[in-house]
Amino acid sequence: MNQIIRIGIDTSKYILVLHGVDAAEQVVLRKKLSRKQVLEFFAKLPPTVIGMEACGASQHWARELSKLGHEVKLMAPQLVKPYVMRNKNDGRDAEGLCEAMSRRSMRFVPVKTAEQQAALMLMGVRDGLIVRRTQLTNTIRGHAAEYGLIAPKGLDAIEPLLARIAQDETLPALARELFVVLGRERARLEGELKAVEAKLMAWHRGDATGRRLAEIPSVGPIVATALVMKTPDPHAFRSGRHFAAWLGLTPKDHSTAGRTRLGKITRAGDEDLRRLLVIGATAVIQQARRGRGHHSRWLLALIQRKPPKLAAVALANKVARIAWKLMATGESYDVARMNPIPAT
Repeated sequence: MNQIIRIGIDTSKYILVLHGVDAAEQVVLRKKLSRKQVLEFFAKLPPTVIGMEACGASQHWARELSKLGHEVKLMAPQLVKPYVMRNKNDGRDAEGLCEAMSRRSMRFVPVKTAEQQAALMLMGVRDGLIVRRTQLTNTIRGHAAEYGLIAPKGLDAIEPLLARIAQDETLPALARELFVVLGRERARLEGELKAVEAKLMAWHRGDATGRRLAEIPSVGPIVATALVMKTPDPHAFRSGRHFAAWLGLTPKDHSTAGRTRLGKITRAGDEDLRRLLVIGATAVIQQARRGRGHHSRWLLALIQRKPPKLAAVALANKVARIAWKLMATGESYDVARMNPIPAT
């Protein structure tokens, strides 16, 4: 068999499908392997370049195959799709991966170390706990409303609501018991969330880049930590605009015949990171609209002529560019360059 220069691997839970080509771009490998056979097969293979989709378990396989001397390239699924021929199947997917990784314009996802993967888990676990807390809070509110008991907005109103329920003798005993169960579950979630956030803050305090990013208005410890954890090498982006485009904070371009047609933002890239940036920008805009704090002339003019949500996305775009600059150059945020003036 000729020397294999590229192998595309279509991964799944149990079976991995391989497609390899030689220097003449001739197919020299088509093979199906079980999970147990993968490492044994590649241990006997001379070092080569391997391409996979950046999907579930891809980081694990990338680390394991790299230990065997192979170069592993991960690609976003949406970038691989154009190279998959019709009549999709596992073999065609592997062939498309093998072809996509050969393109000079292809952008690759960096392989994370086990420690980096563990740090990313902090963000994922925190988000999951917040979702479960919100679901449980809404459940408590919904059941309480059926007995005519309502509470103001906010998480702080739930404990007083549960206390009122516990003291209300007009409620059935079974209902009060079930509210106690819900209250215990909510307290447990709160404790776990605080523990995870404490670990997240400890990680943030130990990271110099994250501390510098947190100096940017609208970027607190959570957003700064997410930027550090989820952003690949900032030098891979030619400019802050490319970084903002990677985050999906730039308009869709559907221009033709010399006409420029820009639409809504692309929403490409990491959804959670984009969401955090927009939420932070929204908080800053709310403060500016209420006349609190010092803000740039650009922002004050923006919120005068644009709707709040559009202004929030524009500010998130600007913050993303500033964040890229700080990550790429190692500089600190210079508030004087923003020309801040008091909000009125």
